[in-house]
Amino acid sequence: MSNVLILGANGSIARYAIDMFLNNTDAQLTLYLRNSRRLKDMDSNRVRVIEGDVLNLEQLKEAMMGKDVVYANLAGDLEKYAKNIVEAMDTTGVKRLIFIGSMGIYDEVPGEKYGSVLEPYRKSVAIIEASDLDYTILRPAWFTNKNEIDYETTQKGESFKGYEVSRKSVADLVVKLAVTPELEVRRSLGVNKPE
Repeated sequence: MSNVLILGANGSIARYAIDMFLNNTDAQLTLYLRNSRRLKDMDSNRVRVIEGDVLNLEQLKEAMMGKDVVYANLAGDLEKYAKNIVEAMDTTGVKRLIFIGSMGIYDEVPGEKYGSVLEPYRKSVAIIEASDLDYTILRPAWFTNKNEIDYETTQKGESFKGYEVSRKSVADLVVKLAVTPELEVRRSLGVNKPE
């Protein structure tokens, strides 16, 4: 049984992942978010909710104590978030990180040039890649709300193959990575629906 800390637990992928963890695994979940009132129906003896900010390093370290996996699903000051996550994980001895980035940060999308909107994602991923953590970075394509699990992955350095993927598909991959700690360690995966 793994202990998973979900940062940004009200995110659209995280909500799918929480359901999948609860329905398909025996994982214990700690849900970390700024406003706990956003989470509804979290009545499970396997769920603990913490109201907190990833920018608060001491609070973050406290939430990480005793966890096996950190899954970060964040928007905002990504570079600062990444620095705090790495520092908190180094301090607490947690090694496994699953971090949601964005497609396009390595100019891997055919016909698309890397744009400034991706700069925060590129910088945050560079911080994580420079760490000694057992990270897996996910770089999803454009999200859909389709009720399907249908995806393929590409490695860093390979061209992206598709332009969309369902949130549910990304959540499925997050759960697989969390419960299989040796899977895709120190890899950056593009995630898309096969065309």
